[in-house]
Amino acid sequence: MNDNKNKLLLFEALELRAELDARIKTFKDCLPEAKQNRGRLSFGMNEEGVRRPSPDFDAASARQSLRKLEFKRRKLNNAIQQANFNHQIEFEGDPINLNEALEVRKALNEQIGELHQQVVSSVYLRVIYKEGRDIVEGNEVSYRECNEKLEQARLSFGKLNRLLRRSSFEITVDFLDE
Repeated sequence: MNDNKNKLLLFEALELRAELDARIKTFKDCLPEAKQNRGRLSFGMNEEGVRRPSPDFDAASARQSLRKLEFKRRKLNNAIQQANFNHQIEFEGDPINLNEALEVRKALNEQIGELHQQVVSSVYLRVIYKEGRDIVEGNEVSYRECNEKLEQARLSFGKLNRLLRRSSFEITVDFLDE
């Protein structure tokens, strides 16, 4: 943490958000209203035997702690989003803010998946055996063309990902971790 400014670097804020998510999930999973606990926190018989609530678990205080963590996560997420909107990087000759860069990365990742399928499909020609002869149907797009597009998308994704990671070590988030 950058102590002299009382702010977190973006990568620290992202790690803190992941930690808060894990803590929130743990509290939610322990509460009796959680899907996997329905019927467990009672004096009933099931395949595991009799189950009783642990004497050192207090659902009310767990709910209170959960609310505090959820509030802290919302504040942190808001600070991260503000940092993403306020800071720009240059990608393929255009300045874009980090929020746009994250959307572009997501779109590139989806495009890579689609292009992968096109490459796999374009490797083989479709052969139909009809009346003693083979009818060969060509692919809509050539293997070489698909593979070149896939490689270009992968290179762009890698470049953008490196820019985003570098930014996460340079940008501060206006959030004081207590």
